[in-house]
Amino acid sequence: MVHSDWQQFITFLDYLLLPFYLAAIFFIAYQYREAKYPPGHPWRGYFMTGLILKISGAIFISLIYRYYYGWGDTALYHWHAKIINSSFDDSMSKWYNLLFRIPEWYDGSYSKYISQMEWYQAPAEYTVCAILAVMMIFTMNTFLPTAVIMAAIAFTGVWALFRTFATKFPKHTQYIAIATLYIPSTIMWGSGIFKDTICMFSLGWLTFGAFRLLINRDFKFKTVAITIIAFFLLATIKLYILIAFIPAIIFWILASYSHKIQSAFMRFFTKLAVFAVCIFGFLYVMQEYSEEFGRYSLDKFAKTSYLISSYIQEQSGDQGSAYDLGISSASPTAMLAKFPAAVNVTLFRPYIWETRKVIQFINAFEATIFMLITLKVIFSLGIVGFWRTIAKDPTLQFCLIFTLIFAFAVGISSGNFGTLSRYRIPCLPFFGLLLVLTYYKHYPAQVKLLSFSFVSRKKVAWLDQGNTLNA
Repeated sequence: MVHSDWQQFITFLDYLLLPFYLAAIFFIAYQYREAKYPPGHPWRGYFMTGLILKISGAIFISLIYRYYYGWGDTALYHWHAKIINSSFDDSMSKWYNLLFRIPEWYDGSYSKYISQMEWYQAPAEYTVCAILAVMMIFTMNTFLPTAVIMAAIAFTGVWALFRTFATKFPKHTQYIAIATLYIPSTIMWGSGIFKDTICMFSLGWLTFGAFRLLINRDFKFKTVAITIIAFFLLATIKLYILIAFIPAIIFWILASYSHKIQSAFMRFFTKLAVFAVCIFGFLYVMQEYSEEFGRYSLDKFAKTSYLISSYIQEQSGDQGSAYDLGISSASPTAMLAKFPAAVNVTLFRPYIWETRKVIQFINAFEATIFMLITLKVIFSLGIVGFWRTIAKDPTLQFCLIFTLIFAFAVGISSGNFGTLSRYRIPCLPFFGLLLVLTYYKHYPAQVKLLSFSFVSRKKVAWLDQGNTLNA
C-alpha cells in the first residue's frame, strides 16, 4: 500500500536547497581536478564531464519517479531514512540503535518507528536506508540534495574503475571513458537513491582495490580500507555481484601469474583444474549454504525469478515487460541449459519491437547498440581472432568471465525488462571494456589514427613521456 507521504518526497524545499548543494559539490570537484589533473593531463576532460552526467542522471531519475511513476522504491528508501532520523527527537542513542538495526522488531520501546518500516527486517534494503539517514542529516531530510550527494559519492567509485583501466591501457583512454562513464543505463540507474548506486560505487572501488593490491602491491591503509568497505557493502546489499566477481578475479590472478609455469601442458592443466574447482565449488557452496544465501541459492533461482517478476508487475503496473526463459525447474542443470538465453537477455534485450514504454525504448536502443558493436568486433576479428586476443590478456579474461557469470545470474533471475534494466548495469562497463579493448588491441594501428583525431597533442605528450597515471 502506498503511503500518502511518500508521494511528497520531493517538495519546494528540495528545489530551494538544490542549487547550494550543487555549487558546493562542483566547487570541491573543481578544486580536486585542478590539484590532481592539471592542464595537459589525459584524464582531465573526462572528470567533470563524468561527474556532471552522474549528477544529471540522479536528478533526472528522481524527477521521473516523482512526476511519472508518482512513487517507487527510491521514495521508500527516503521514507525509511526520515523515520530513522526522526528518532533524534527521543535521543541520540535511539537514533544510533535504529541506524545499526540493533533492536528486535518486536521491541516495544521502538515500535513507533519500526512499525512504519517494512524493510526493517530486510538487511540489504535497510543498509541503504541507514546510509541515506546519515547523508540526510546534512540535507535537512530533503530528497534531491541527498540524491546529488549520493551521485557524487557514487562517481568516485565509477572514476576509480576508469582509473584502473586507464592506467593499464593508457592509449585507449577515450574508449575506456565511454565504457565506464558514459553508458546511459549506468548514468540513469546508477546515480539516484537506489541499491544499484551504492553497488556501482562499491564495485568500482573493489576492482580498483583488487588491482592495486595484486598488481602494484599497494598495501596502504586507505587502499585496504576502501577495498574492505566495498566488499562489505556488496556482500550485504547484492551478494550475487560478489559471486560473479570472485571467480573472475581468481582467473585473473591465475592468468597473470601462470606464465611462471614453464611447461605449456602444466599451464593448461592448472587453468583447467582451477576452472573445475571454481565451478564445482560454486555449485557446492550455493547448495550447501542455500539458507544463508537465501534467494541467491540455486534451488531458489526459478522461484525468485517468478516472485520478482510478479512483484514488479503488481507494484509498478509494468505489465507487458515480463520475459520467460522457459526454466523447467530450479535444478542447476535446468538453469545452466538456459545460459545462452540468460546472457543474451541481459546484454541484448529488450529488442526494439519488445518495448512498450519510452524508458523501455531507451534501454532497447542501448541494447541494440551493444549488439551491433559486438557483431562488429566479432566479424572484424573473427571468432578465432577475438578469442586469441582475449586469451593473451588476463584483464580481458577478467572482464569476460565477470560479464558472463553476472549476465547469467541476472538474466535468469529477473524475469522482467523493467527490473533487468537496473540489475544489469554492473556488468555493462565491463562488457563495454571487453569489446573496445579487444578490438583496439587487435588493431593497434587504428588507435594511433583515432588518438590524433580525438586526443590533444598535450595528452599524447603525456603518454609519450611515460607519466604515471595513478593519481
